[in-house]
Amino acid sequence: MKINFTVFSDFNSDADVLKVVRVEDVAFDKTPLIPAIVQDANTGQVLTLAYMNREALDMTLTLKQTVFWSRSRQELWHKGATSGNFQDVIGIYLDCDSDALLLLVQPHGPACHSGADTCFHKKIRQP
Repeated sequence: MKINFTVFSDFNSDADVLKVVRVEDVAFDKTPLIPAIVQDANTGQVLTLAYMNREALDMTLTLKQTVFWSRSRQELWHKGATSGNFQDVIGIYLDCDSDALLLLVQPHGPACHSGADTCFHKKIRQP
């Protein structure tokens, strides 16, 4: 099944630099897992970094909610299926090398399993 997704901006970018791409354009041929950065569409806060395979991206596009590949459990992971903290997908960006994604989401609860809004809640102390 061929699914197109629109790469767009909520950040007032020039419309002519944005393109509509196909799922087939994502470089899963380079590696079966690609990084997926998840960002709150309203606040701009980076929520998490996860990984997607082709099936996870297809499911994300179908459900309009984030679905990732769990590297530790070696299975698909529908964010919120257990916790109720779903992430509705507002938009998806593909990077210039076609091997990383940025997902803009509307979160329904904390992104982190620890209960923090973001998984990036630990600051490295500088010497």
